[in-house]
Amino acid sequence: MARAKATFLFAAAMALQLGAARADEPAAQPVQKMDAALDALISPDAKMSVVKSGFGFTEGITWVEDGGYLLISDMPANVIFKLTPAGEQTLYLDHSGYTGTDVWRHGFMQTNGRDRADPKFEEFPMFGSNGLTMDKQGRLIICTWAGRGIDRIEKDGRRVTLSDNLNGAKFNGTNDVVVKKDGAIYFTDGFGGLRGAQNNPDLGIKFNGVFMWKDGRTTQVISDIVNTNGLSFSPDEKILYANGGRDKYVRAYDVSADDTLKNGRMLFDMSDDKRVGITDGMKVDTAGNIWESGPTGVWVISPEGKHIGTVLVPELVANVEFGDADHKTLYIAARSTVYKIRLNVAGIP
Repeated sequence: MARAKATFLFAAAMALQLGAARADEPAAQPVQKMDAALDALISPDAKMSVVKSGFGFTEGITWVEDGGYLLISDMPANVIFKLTPAGEQTLYLDHSGYTGTDVWRHGFMQTNGRDRADPKFEEFPMFGSNGLTMDKQGRLIICTWAGRGIDRIEKDGRRVTLSDNLNGAKFNGTNDVVVKKDGAIYFTDGFGGLRGAQNNPDLGIKFNGVFMWKDGRTTQVISDIVNTNGLSFSPDEKILYANGGRDKYVRAYDVSADDTLKNGRMLFDMSDDKRVGITDGMKVDTAGNIWESGPTGVWVISPEGKHIGTVLVPELVANVEFGDADHKTLYIAARSTVYKIRLNVAGIP
């Protein structure tokens, strides 16, 4: 694994949407129950704690079975960190997203949500890696965001690009990624990897979508989501969930035997909630419930599309992951902080 001895950390809170947020202490009672079914998933008195704070903007949080630790993207720092459940942080991969030198041309500009007149106002480019996941061989798959592709870290440490275009048109900002047990890789792409988004002269494909890389070939598998963001499979991998980012909804698709998708339908729409927060990262537990980022924290949505509860988080949530040996700890990547809370149900390994 290529590692760097030093790196800059941009001290700014980031989000994929505007709005101020602070790294406050978790609420004394973070579990907000909407339905009695939530009790089987998380105890009403479950406590949230801070694993580590002080990041720029955390994303792509993923659990590594072999070693028992987390990997997270810090997007403005352009690195992937290794983070233990106890909060011990080390550098895992430098230049995890954009690997060139002209960084001022790449990654959309974001603020920390403060007014420009505020002395604490800060503005940074988002040019590091975004979504992360492990494949079934234990190799790290990286959405490089401003790097505009999907990379894989081989067992010998080599970094290879699996896909960076659709029929010759370059991707613009690879966002989230999941791997099916048969090796098919599904990922989302948007405009966020480019400075100026659609107005950037280097714009590649002209739309957002969900794409599949399989056997060396990239195809588009979802075209009915305008602002694609997060992805997750049902426990049996017969359904792929994809969300609409700032449009705040989750759609479900049946997975065919050849890994293409069909029968797209709306599962859950939270767009009426105008509070700050989007449908960003999500994961599914072994009972099929979706743990989805949204306004105020992590929304728990049943397989039938019912909102049964919310885990309140002090900062805007970017992504979630199940971890620890029993997969019953929910780790939450929220702007500058990684939080955790114990569950009664295990996540999908």
